[in-house]
Amino acid sequence: MSQEEETPEASPAPGKKKAPLWQRLLPWLITVACFAYLYNRIAGQTPQGETVVGYLGTIFASVNWIAWLGLMIPYSFLYLLIDTAVLWRVIRWFNARTPYRDLLPVRASTYIISILNEQVGKGAMALYLNRREGVPGWEVASSMLFIMFCEFFYLTTWALIGVSVSWDIVPEIFHNIPYIALGAAIFLALFIFFFRSDRFANVSIRKKPLLKSFHEAEWHYYPTIILIRSPALLGAVWVYSMAAGLFGVEISFAQMIGVLPLIFFGTLIPGPFRAFAVALWPTLFPEHVAEMAIFGFVQHNFFLLFNAGIGLIFLKRANRELFSGRTSLQTE
Repeated sequence: MSQEEETPEASPAPGKKKAPLWQRLLPWLITVACFAYLYNRIAGQTPQGETVVGYLGTIFASVNWIAWLGLMIPYSFLYLLIDTAVLWRVIRWFNARTPYRDLLPVRASTYIISILNEQVGKGAMALYLNRREGVPGWEVASSMLFIMFCEFFYLTTWALIGVSVSWDIVPEIFHNIPYIALGAAIFLALFIFFFRSDRFANVSIRKKPLLKSFHEAEWHYYPTIILIRSPALLGAVWVYSMAAGLFGVEISFAQMIGVLPLIFFGTLIPGPFRAFAVALWPTLFPEHVAEMAIFGFVQHNFFLLFNAGIGLIFLKRANRELFSGRTSLQTE
Protein backbone atom coordinates (compact mmCIF):
# COMPACT_ATOMS: atom_id res chain seq x y z
CA MET A 1 0.00 0.00 0.00
CA SER A 2 1.40 3.43 -0.95
CA GLN A 3 1.72 6.35 1.46
CA GLU A 4 -1.10 8.15 -0.36
CA GLU A 5 -3.43 5.24 0.44
CA GLU A 6 -2.56 5.34 4.13
CA THR A 7 -4.33 8.66 4.80
CA PRO A 8 -7.27 8.57 7.24
CA GLU A 9 -9.71 9.45 4.46
CA ALA A 10 -8.70 6.53 2.30
CA SER A 11 -10.87 3.47 2.36
CA PRO A 12 -9.17 0.20 3.18
CA ALA A 13 -7.79 -1.61 0.20
CA PRO A 14 -9.77 -4.68 -0.76
CA GLY A 15 -8.15 -8.05 -0.38
CA LYS A 16 -6.45 -9.54 -3.38
CA LYS A 17 -8.99 -11.38 -5.47
CA LYS A 18 -8.27 -15.05 -5.81
CA ALA A 19 -7.82 -16.32 -9.34
CA PRO A 20 -10.62 -18.53 -10.71
CA LEU A 21 -10.17 -22.25 -10.14
CA TRP A 22 -9.79 -23.01 -13.85
CA GLN A 23 -7.02 -20.42 -14.11
CA ARG A 24 -5.11 -22.01 -11.22
CA LEU A 25 -5.60 -25.51 -12.60
CA LEU A 26 -4.77 -24.73 -16.23
CA PRO A 27 -0.94 -24.79 -15.88
CA TRP A 28 -1.13 -28.16 -14.10
CA LEU A 29 -3.53 -29.58 -16.68
CA ILE A 30 -1.14 -28.52 -19.45
CA THR A 31 1.73 -30.16 -17.58
CA VAL A 32 -0.16 -33.44 -17.06
CA ALA A 33 -1.18 -33.51 -20.72
CA CYS A 34 2.40 -32.88 -21.89
CA PHE A 35 3.92 -35.57 -19.68
CA ALA A 36 1.20 -38.06 -20.65
CA TYR A 37 2.01 -37.33 -24.29
CA LEU A 38 5.73 -37.86 -23.61
CA TYR A 39 5.14 -41.11 -21.74
CA ASN A 40 3.10 -42.57 -24.60
CA ARG A 41 5.67 -41.49 -27.19
CA ILE A 42 8.55 -42.95 -25.18
CA ALA A 43 6.65 -46.18 -24.52
CA GLY A 44 6.35 -46.67 -28.25
CA GLN A 45 10.16 -46.64 -28.64
CA THR A 46 11.17 -48.48 -25.47
CA PRO A 47 13.12 -51.68 -26.24
CA GLN A 48 11.14 -54.85 -25.69
CA GLY A 49 11.40 -56.14 -22.14
CA GLU A 50 12.46 -52.81 -20.66
CA THR A 51 10.26 -50.38 -18.74
CA VAL A 52 9.94 -46.71 -19.66
CA VAL A 53 11.55 -45.67 -16.39
CA GLY A 54 14.41 -48.13 -16.84
CA TYR A 55 14.98 -46.96 -20.42
CA LEU A 56 15.10 -43.32 -19.35
CA GLY A 57 17.46 -44.25 -16.52
CA THR A 58 19.85 -45.92 -18.96
CA ILE A 59 19.97 -42.80 -21.13
CA PHE A 60 20.40 -40.57 -18.09
CA ALA A 61 23.32 -42.65 -16.81
CA SER A 62 25.08 -42.50 -20.19
CA VAL A 63 25.45 -38.70 -20.16
CA ASN A 64 28.84 -37.18 -19.35
CA TRP A 65 27.58 -34.83 -16.67
CA ILE A 66 30.97 -33.25 -16.01
CA ALA A 67 31.15 -32.10 -19.63
CA TRP A 68 27.54 -30.96 -19.42
CA LEU A 69 28.27 -28.83 -16.35
CA GLY A 70 31.25 -27.38 -18.21
CA LEU A 71 28.81 -26.10 -20.82
CA MET A 72 25.91 -24.97 -18.66
CA ILE A 73 27.67 -23.17 -15.81
CA PRO A 74 29.56 -20.67 -18.04
CA TYR A 75 26.41 -20.13 -20.07
CA SER A 76 24.44 -19.36 -16.90
CA PHE A 77 26.96 -16.63 -16.03
CA LEU A 78 26.77 -15.29 -19.58
CA TYR A 79 23.00 -15.19 -19.35
CA LEU A 80 23.19 -13.26 -16.06
CA LEU A 81 25.52 -10.66 -17.59
CA ILE A 82 23.24 -10.15 -20.60
CA ASP A 83 20.04 -10.22 -18.57
CA THR A 84 21.46 -7.57 -16.24
CA ALA A 85 22.56 -5.50 -19.25
CA VAL A 86 18.96 -5.44 -20.48
CA LEU A 87 17.72 -4.41 -17.04
CA TRP A 88 20.47 -1.78 -16.69
CA ARG A 89 19.68 -0.25 -20.07
CA VAL A 90 15.94 0.00 -19.34
CA ILE A 91 16.41 1.34 -15.80
CA ARG A 92 18.74 4.08 -17.10
CA TRP A 93 16.26 5.01 -19.81
CA PHE A 94 13.24 5.33 -17.57
CA ASN A 95 14.15 5.37 -13.88
CA ALA A 96 17.64 6.17 -12.60
CA ARG A 97 21.30 6.12 -13.64
CA THR A 98 22.15 3.12 -11.48
CA PRO A 99 25.56 1.57 -12.26
CA TYR A 100 25.61 -1.89 -13.85
CA ARG A 101 27.87 -3.28 -11.12
CA ASP A 102 25.27 -2.38 -8.50
CA LEU A 103 22.37 -3.96 -10.38
CA LEU A 104 24.21 -7.24 -11.03
CA PRO A 105 24.09 -8.76 -7.50
CA VAL A 106 20.47 -7.77 -6.97
CA ARG A 107 19.43 -9.17 -10.34
CA ALA A 108 21.30 -12.41 -9.60
CA SER A 109 19.65 -12.80 -6.20
CA THR A 110 16.16 -12.42 -7.69
CA TYR A 111 16.73 -15.70 -9.56
CA ILE A 112 16.48 -17.51 -6.22
CA ILE A 113 12.92 -16.44 -5.47
CA SER A 114 11.93 -16.39 -9.15
CA ILE A 115 12.00 -20.21 -9.09
CA LEU A 116 8.83 -20.08 -7.02
CA ASN A 117 7.32 -16.81 -8.17
CA GLU A 118 8.63 -14.52 -10.91
CA GLN A 119 6.52 -11.62 -9.66
CA VAL A 120 8.17 -11.75 -6.22
CA GLY A 121 11.54 -11.48 -7.98
CA LYS A 122 10.37 -8.35 -9.77
CA GLY A 123 9.13 -7.02 -6.42
CA ALA A 124 12.63 -7.37 -4.95
CA MET A 125 14.02 -5.29 -7.83
CA ALA A 126 11.34 -2.66 -7.23
CA LEU A 127 12.25 -2.57 -3.51
CA TYR A 128 15.92 -2.09 -4.35
CA LEU A 129 15.32 0.83 -6.72
CA ASN A 130 12.88 2.42 -4.31
CA ARG A 131 15.33 2.23 -1.40
CA ARG A 132 18.39 3.27 -3.36
CA GLU A 133 17.04 5.80 -5.83
CA GLY A 134 13.61 6.66 -4.48
CA VAL A 135 11.94 5.36 -7.65
CA PRO A 136 8.19 4.81 -7.14
CA GLY A 137 7.04 1.23 -7.41
CA TRP A 138 4.75 1.99 -10.33
CA GLU A 139 7.66 3.33 -12.38
CA VAL A 140 9.70 0.19 -11.77
CA ALA A 141 6.68 -1.95 -12.67
CA SER A 142 6.39 0.02 -15.90
CA SER A 143 10.03 -0.73 -16.75
CA MET A 144 9.54 -4.43 -16.03
CA LEU A 145 6.46 -4.42 -18.24
CA PHE A 146 8.52 -2.83 -21.02
CA ILE A 147 11.11 -5.61 -20.73
CA MET A 148 8.40 -8.29 -20.88
CA PHE A 149 6.84 -6.57 -23.88
CA CYS A 150 10.18 -6.53 -25.72
CA GLU A 151 10.74 -10.19 -24.80
CA PHE A 152 7.81 -11.20 -26.99
CA PHE A 153 9.21 -9.36 -30.02
CA TYR A 154 12.69 -10.71 -29.32
CA LEU A 155 11.36 -14.28 -29.38
CA THR A 156 9.20 -13.53 -32.42
CA THR A 157 12.18 -12.15 -34.33
CA TRP A 158 14.33 -15.18 -33.64
CA ALA A 159 11.44 -17.60 -34.18
CA LEU A 160 11.02 -16.08 -37.65
CA ILE A 161 14.73 -16.56 -38.33
CA GLY A 162 14.55 -20.07 -36.94
CA VAL A 163 11.58 -21.24 -38.98
CA SER A 164 13.11 -19.72 -42.10
CA VAL A 165 16.26 -21.76 -41.57
CA SER A 166 14.46 -25.01 -40.71
CA TRP A 167 11.30 -24.71 -42.81
CA ASP A 168 11.46 -28.29 -44.09
CA ILE A 169 12.02 -30.00 -40.73
CA VAL A 170 9.65 -28.21 -38.33
CA PRO A 171 6.00 -29.29 -37.95
CA GLU A 172 3.67 -27.54 -40.36
CA ILE A 173 1.98 -25.59 -37.57
CA PHE A 174 5.18 -23.54 -37.23
CA HIS A 175 4.78 -22.35 -40.81
CA ASN A 176 2.32 -19.83 -39.39
CA ILE A 177 5.11 -17.97 -37.60
CA PRO A 178 5.84 -15.60 -40.55
CA TYR A 179 2.22 -14.46 -40.39
CA ILE A 180 2.46 -14.04 -36.62
CA ALA A 181 5.67 -12.04 -37.05
CA LEU A 182 4.06 -9.81 -39.68
CA GLY A 183 1.08 -9.17 -37.44
CA ALA A 184 3.41 -8.46 -34.50
CA ALA A 185 5.43 -5.96 -36.58
CA ILE A 186 2.29 -4.10 -37.66
CA PHE A 187 1.01 -4.06 -34.08
CA LEU A 188 4.34 -2.71 -32.77
CA ALA A 189 4.40 0.09 -35.36
CA LEU A 190 0.85 1.13 -34.44
CA PHE A 191 1.63 0.77 -30.74
CA ILE A 192 4.65 3.08 -30.96
CA PHE A 193 2.69 5.58 -33.07
CA PHE A 194 -0.09 5.64 -30.48
CA PHE A 195 2.23 6.34 -27.55
CA ARG A 196 4.52 8.78 -29.36
CA SER A 197 2.17 10.77 -31.57
CA ASP A 198 0.75 14.09 -30.37
CA ARG A 199 -2.53 13.08 -31.99
CA PHE A 200 -3.31 10.83 -29.01
CA ALA A 201 -1.77 13.03 -26.32
CA ASN A 202 -5.07 13.46 -24.47
CA VAL A 203 -6.04 9.78 -24.41
CA SER A 204 -6.25 8.86 -20.73
CA ILE A 205 -4.58 5.45 -21.06
CA ARG A 206 -1.32 7.12 -22.13
CA LYS A 207 -1.16 8.83 -18.74
CA LYS A 208 -1.40 5.62 -16.72
CA PRO A 209 1.67 5.27 -14.41
CA LEU A 210 2.07 1.62 -15.39
CA LEU A 211 2.51 2.67 -19.05
CA LYS A 212 5.00 5.46 -18.34
CA SER A 213 7.87 3.62 -20.05
CA PHE A 214 5.94 3.17 -23.30
CA HIS A 215 5.08 6.86 -23.37
CA GLU A 216 8.74 7.81 -22.97
CA ALA A 217 10.26 5.10 -25.18
CA GLU A 218 11.79 6.17 -28.50
CA TRP A 219 11.13 3.81 -31.41
CA HIS A 220 14.72 2.56 -31.41
CA TYR A 221 14.51 1.39 -27.79
CA TYR A 222 12.63 -1.73 -28.90
CA PRO A 223 15.20 -3.07 -31.41
CA THR A 224 17.97 -2.04 -29.01
CA ILE A 225 16.65 -4.43 -26.36
CA ILE A 226 16.37 -7.19 -28.98
CA LEU A 227 20.00 -6.62 -29.99
CA ILE A 228 21.29 -6.57 -26.41
CA ARG A 229 19.52 -9.82 -25.57
CA SER A 230 20.34 -11.66 -28.82
CA PRO A 231 23.85 -12.83 -27.80
CA ALA A 232 22.17 -14.88 -25.06
CA LEU A 233 20.19 -16.80 -27.67
CA LEU A 234 23.19 -17.29 -29.96
CA GLY A 235 25.16 -18.56 -26.98
CA ALA A 236 22.29 -20.89 -26.11
CA VAL A 237 22.26 -22.25 -29.67
CA TRP A 238 25.90 -23.29 -29.39
CA VAL A 239 25.52 -24.67 -25.83
CA TYR A 240 22.36 -26.62 -26.62
CA SER A 241 23.91 -28.01 -29.80
CA MET A 242 26.95 -29.27 -27.90
CA ALA A 243 24.84 -30.54 -24.98
CA ALA A 244 22.53 -32.52 -27.27
CA GLY A 245 25.55 -34.52 -28.42
CA LEU A 246 26.13 -35.59 -24.81
CA PHE A 247 22.64 -37.11 -24.85
CA GLY A 248 23.44 -39.05 -28.01
CA VAL A 249 21.72 -36.73 -30.50
CA GLU A 250 23.82 -34.82 -33.01
CA ILE A 251 22.29 -31.43 -33.82
CA SER A 252 24.33 -28.95 -35.83
CA PHE A 253 24.52 -25.24 -35.03
CA ALA A 254 22.45 -24.50 -38.15
CA GLN A 255 19.76 -26.99 -37.11
CA MET A 256 19.69 -25.70 -33.55
CA ILE A 257 19.32 -22.07 -34.56
CA GLY A 258 16.31 -23.25 -36.53
CA VAL A 259 14.52 -24.94 -33.65
CA LEU A 260 15.69 -23.33 -30.39
CA PRO A 261 13.79 -20.04 -30.81
CA LEU A 262 10.65 -22.12 -31.38
CA ILE A 263 11.37 -24.08 -28.21
CA PHE A 264 11.89 -20.86 -26.25
CA PHE A 265 8.50 -19.70 -27.47
CA GLY A 266 7.15 -22.82 -25.77
CA THR A 267 8.50 -21.64 -22.41
CA LEU A 268 5.86 -18.89 -22.52
CA ILE A 269 3.12 -21.53 -22.18
CA PRO A 270 2.20 -21.74 -18.46
CA GLY A 271 2.99 -24.90 -16.58
CA PRO A 272 5.44 -26.28 -14.01
CA PHE A 273 8.71 -27.84 -15.23
CA ARG A 274 8.49 -26.01 -18.61
CA ALA A 275 6.38 -28.98 -19.70
CA PHE A 276 5.24 -27.63 -23.06
CA ALA A 277 8.79 -26.70 -24.11
CA VAL A 278 10.05 -30.10 -22.96
CA ALA A 279 7.37 -31.83 -25.06
CA LEU A 280 8.43 -29.88 -28.16
CA TRP A 281 11.87 -31.51 -28.28
CA PRO A 282 10.61 -35.07 -29.00
CA THR A 283 8.08 -33.59 -31.43
CA LEU A 284 10.82 -31.93 -33.44
CA PHE A 285 13.16 -34.94 -33.19
CA PRO A 286 10.77 -37.93 -33.27
CA GLU A 287 13.53 -40.46 -33.95
CA HIS A 288 15.06 -39.67 -30.50
CA VAL A 289 11.97 -39.31 -28.33
CA ALA A 290 13.41 -40.54 -25.02
CA GLU A 291 16.77 -38.79 -25.41
CA MET A 292 15.17 -35.47 -26.28
CA ALA A 293 12.59 -35.74 -23.51
CA ILE A 294 15.37 -36.06 -20.93
CA PHE A 295 17.44 -33.42 -22.70
CA GLY A 296 14.60 -30.91 -22.72
CA PHE A 297 13.67 -31.52 -19.09
CA VAL A 298 17.25 -31.19 -17.88
CA GLN A 299 18.14 -28.16 -20.01
CA HIS A 300 15.14 -26.04 -19.11
CA ASN A 301 14.76 -26.92 -15.44
CA PHE A 302 18.34 -27.24 -14.26
CA PHE A 303 19.08 -23.90 -15.92
CA LEU A 304 16.74 -22.31 -13.37
CA LEU A 305 18.61 -24.03 -10.55
CA PHE A 306 21.98 -22.87 -11.90
CA ASN A 307 20.73 -19.31 -11.97
CA ALA A 308 19.51 -19.65 -8.41
CA GLY A 309 22.93 -21.02 -7.43
CA ILE A 310 24.60 -17.98 -8.96
CA GLY A 311 22.16 -15.84 -7.02
CA LEU A 312 23.39 -17.40 -3.78
CA ILE A 313 26.90 -16.18 -4.59
CA PHE A 314 25.65 -12.59 -4.70
CA LEU A 315 23.02 -12.90 -1.98
CA LYS A 316 25.07 -11.33 0.83
CA ARG A 317 25.85 -8.23 -1.19
CA ALA A 318 22.30 -8.06 -2.52
CA ASN A 319 20.93 -8.10 1.04
CA ARG A 320 23.32 -5.30 1.95
CA GLU A 321 22.12 -3.28 -1.04
CA LEU A 322 18.46 -3.93 -0.23
CA PHE A 323 18.45 -3.40 3.52
CA SER A 324 21.32 -1.05 4.32
CA GLY A 325 18.99 1.91 3.95
CA ARG A 326 21.30 3.60 1.44
CA THR A 327 19.40 6.01 -0.82
CA SER A 328 22.17 7.94 -2.53
CA LEU A 329 21.61 9.02 -6.11
CA GLN A 330 24.52 8.07 -8.31
CA THR A 331 25.30 9.19 -11.82
CA GLU A 332 27.83 8.06 -14.30
